[in-house]
Amino acid sequence: MIIDSKDCQAKGLNYTIRSAVTGDAKSLSDLRLIIDGETENMDRESGEAYIDVPGFERIIEEDTRKASNLFLVAVVRDAIVGFSRCQGFELNRFSHKAEFGVCVLKDYWGYGIGQNLLHESTSWADANGIHKIALSVVETNDKAIRLYQKHGFEIEGILKKDRLHADGMYYNTVIMGRVID
Repeated sequence: MIIDSKDCQAKGLNYTIRSAVTGDAKSLSDLRLIIDGETENMDRESGEAYIDVPGFERIIEEDTRKASNLFLVAVVRDAIVGFSRCQGFELNRFSHKAEFGVCVLKDYWGYGIGQNLLHESTSWADANGIHKIALSVVETNDKAIRLYQKHGFEIEGILKKDRLHADGMYYNTVIMGRVID
């Protein structure tokens, strides 16, 4: 689905939140590799589950076509610095919900980009009959957990020792959901 773009400003940084277009595929493929290597907060290490340009083009085309999907990008001076995606389900029993994921380049943390991507996604969900948004987050990402809670998400469960990080330690995954009746 496509939404109207939104101009944002925080701490002197101007950026735009808009729907992804197929012309963004190369930037997204490159960006994902960088972001995955910047922090242990992501599910992937850099290079894992690589999505090439045609792969991103297919995802963007599908997300544009499907009313239950939303792919957003955050753009600073013509460069994509973050993105989020809501992916709905085709099975009838799960058609009321979408899975949410977000990532932002570390240099752009603290400017509200993740928060605005989340806000636009939840607003879209509320307006389009998505009654539940689900996500997962590593237990050590307190800032993200607080952000999600601020936007109505609740902790629904914990997957114990679910992730193995580069430090050789296991970490729990927090499962969160936001339900609109």
